[in-house]
Amino acid sequence: MHKWLVLVVAIVLPLPAIATQLAISVTIPPLKVAEYHRPYVAAWIEREDHTVVANLAVWYDVRKADNEGTKWLKDLRQWWRRSGRDTAMPVDGVSGATRPAGQHRLNLASGSPPLGNLPPGRYELVVEAAREVGGREVLRLPFAWPVDPRAPLSVHGKDELGLVTLDIIH
Repeated sequence: MHKWLVLVVAIVLPLPAIATQLAISVTIPPLKVAEYHRPYVAAWIEREDHTVVANLAVWYDVRKADNEGTKWLKDLRQWWRRSGRDTAMPVDGVSGATRPAGQHRLNLASGSPPLGNLPPGRYELVVEAAREVGGREVLRLPFAWPVDPRAPLSVHGKDELGLVTLDIIH
């Protein structure tokens, strides 16, 4: 009888919701240039009207004295115009040091900062990179939320950014 009671309670009680995670991969390509500087990079989610839903990552020179690295964040022009000028840096869990060439991953859980509770709808993942003595590039990856788990989305940059992918993990 006790086993049946446990089974009935387990079936009747609601199961805790399993958070969906956005897995974002950003590739910074190696460049063969005389004077190489790591790029500043920002990643965020926008609605269709280009309003910012969430800042996901801002990588800049955090080691400069007196927060001097923030001076150059305005070179990330799209991000700066959309939300950067109104964002006090550093932002816990969002801002961090510049990254070297290679693949870098962000795992963001729905319901937790910085992603939060994203309502169903159409969005764009936007990744922007700007480099001193270099170029600037913005990549946009449209997606619907909740994301279709069958196919990762991707876009490839030309110079400052390589492959950017968006996938989900249950």
